[in-house]
Amino acid sequence: MATAKPRGTLTLAEICEELQISRSTFYDWRTKGRAPRCLKLPNGDLRIRRADFEQWLNTLENAA
Repeated sequence: MATAKPRGTLTLAEICEELQISRSTFYDWRTKGRAPRCLKLPNGDLRIRRADFEQWLNTLENAA
């Protein structure tokens, strides 16, 4: 049974696809504090707010 996706959020799969990275790379970044802010749902799934993702991307752009 699929988990409902809160509006305005991205799944981990969508983030990885957009960034062209593996899940393991995302989890590595998250462990090191380099990933966008995540929401952990009661079932353990992660979601990333679109606004948090865009802000995170902007910080990378500014750092470059």
